[in-house]
Amino acid sequence: MTKQEAKQRIEKLKEEINHHRYLYHVEDKLDISDAAFDSLKNELEELELKFPDLITPDSPTQRVGGEPLDKFKKVEHSSPMLSLNDAFGQDEIKAWEERIQKLIPRAKLDYFCELKMDGLAVSLVYENGILVYGATRGDGKIGEDVTQNLKTIEAIPLKLREPADSELKKAGFSEAQIKKILSAVRSGKIEVRGEAIMTKKVFEELNKKYKKEGKALLANPRNGAAGSIRQLDPKITASRKLDFYVYSLISDLGQEKHIEEHQIAKLIGFKTIPENRYCKDLEEVIRFHKSFISRRENLLFECDGVVVVVNNNNLHKKLGVVGKAPRWMQAYKFSGKEATTKVKDIILSVGRTGILTPVAILEPVNLSGVTISRATLHNLDEIKRLGLKIGDTIIIQRAGDVIPDIVRVLPKLRTGKEKEFHMPKTCPICGGRVLKQEISGKKGESVGYFCANKNCLAISLRNIMHFVSKGAMDIEGLGPKIIDQLMQEGLVRNPADIYDLKERDLESLERFAEKSAKNLIEAIEKSKNVSLSRFLNALGILHVGEETAIDLANYFGSINKIAEADFEKINAISNIGPVVSRSISDWFAQEKNKKLLEKLLKFVKIENPKILKKKQTLAGMTIVLTGELESLSREQAKAIVRERGGDVSSSVSIKTDLVVAGAEPGSKYDKAKKLGVKIMGEEEFLGLVK
Repeated sequence: MTKQEAKQRIEKLKEEINHHRYLYHVEDKLDISDAAFDSLKNELEELELKFPDLITPDSPTQRVGGEPLDKFKKVEHSSPMLSLNDAFGQDEIKAWEERIQKLIPRAKLDYFCELKMDGLAVSLVYENGILVYGATRGDGKIGEDVTQNLKTIEAIPLKLREPADSELKKAGFSEAQIKKILSAVRSGKIEVRGEAIMTKKVFEELNKKYKKEGKALLANPRNGAAGSIRQLDPKITASRKLDFYVYSLISDLGQEKHIEEHQIAKLIGFKTIPENRYCKDLEEVIRFHKSFISRRENLLFECDGVVVVVNNNNLHKKLGVVGKAPRWMQAYKFSGKEATTKVKDIILSVGRTGILTPVAILEPVNLSGVTISRATLHNLDEIKRLGLKIGDTIIIQRAGDVIPDIVRVLPKLRTGKEKEFHMPKTCPICGGRVLKQEISGKKGESVGYFCANKNCLAISLRNIMHFVSKGAMDIEGLGPKIIDQLMQEGLVRNPADIYDLKERDLESLERFAEKSAKNLIEAIEKSKNVSLSRFLNALGILHVGEETAIDLANYFGSINKIAEADFEKINAISNIGPVVSRSISDWFAQEKNKKLLEKLLKFVKIENPKILKKKQTLAGMTIVLTGELESLSREQAKAIVRERGGDVSSSVSIKTDLVVAGAEPGSKYDKAKKLGVKIMGEEEFLGLVK
């Protein structure tokens, strides 16, 4: 076979394979047997092996390929991937319609209803009909490029299907719309958004397999899908057999109604949910929702409600977005599954605005594959409405199968040991005054309690960020967004709370996929063994940085001796002045810091410094390190200098005695040459300190 003949055959094979993929995944039709389909793919693969320069990105053979990644690249979305506000009953969905009708009083509202899949939202971008990249939702503005993993999902076309004019006319599209659709498919840019899911059947099959192999089981299909998409090795994702359904068309292809987005998506090669329905008014929406309360168990995928969308796209801009949620869409959730458990305690979380939110700490209970150990109580009014006391037995549900929600208290099971909850007069984080004021919410006016200290949350967040940083406890994976989320959920209020975290606390949180919860708990566990100087640095005491922490550790030798030391004892250290000494003694004298330290020491094992008698060959010298050292890490080199009486500086000046330069030194090297400071390489430095 000549190369030209192979090229023609490859194109025909790709066209035939794509045709049968469309019939099977989109139309739910089986036109040829699996064996025949595999035979077509095998022939294509053999031809591409003989003529590798004929392989194209849209070839069906390219679904699984490439080496595992080190990490995912960040991708900025063309428009935000929004989240949805929830409604949990007829009254709330009617209230939503009333709110939006006030903004567009003359508009007649009709709706398109979509079953709400419980998976991972992703965005797909096509150029000239070929898949260019796919990304996760992330924070709504920036996601992660997971293209290689998404390519493994057979329901995602690598090349868009070009529908026939007759198909588009039959669907009711005008000549202008048909022209726009076909032009975009052939040579334009098209972006669609949808949900990557794991079906119930695949979830059960995988867990049976993992159980036999002695592997950790998947918690639920949602976690399974999210974890699969975020695997660095595409081959692992391919083994999970994920599915994909489109729910939105971002590009302008002439669609005037939301229902048209689904029609176009299906015609150009995507799966859409066949059960989705057009509803002429809200009464039809409510009937549609009600019809699936019992039927959802028979669906192929996990479903936690119905997404109600204003069908007229022209009204979307007028209605706009509030926060991160569009006004023209609402998640109409199903009632949650219920279980009973006990309230062990009620604690407070502090939000961005300073509002104090009560959070119930529960005896762990399993609901829909997720272990629930806490539930928000919203405010004091909610506690009074429920008649809730600490120690009560309660009925809990996952509202919409997601949010833990206390339904009611079972007072007949009380023992008499239950305690009333009272809002404190001071903030649990900063000790600032707590103020009471009226606030407005979805359910009308209520009383809110706020911390009067405006810097409270920001200071706490910065303290925790410093505590987990590299120069301190070095907890990998615990960045600002995760810390903020943990604080919002009431899981973390101070650095010591990090060590109370369990995998089950993280499983249901956004940003935590299959492995990420386990990885973070492992990183926290690893940080429990720490040197005294790093621990002191982590505490975030004013004026105490890396060098001062080392001086304190070397002088006192243990955390208890430092905590007991008064101003005079600390001020006696040669490198520490009165301002720093006062700051250190004041910090350890404060009651809240004593409690923090006491809790931390229950978890953390501090390695006290070994007093090594080294020759003080560098006594009185100020040394700067620059460039990459081959045989030493930067931390090891610093330790060598300090053990021999020298000081390590981060900048070069006329007071610098020596610059040690490794490979690719930076501006410090140039400045040292300019000032005439002595410079030596790594080998010479090692010879000096032997």
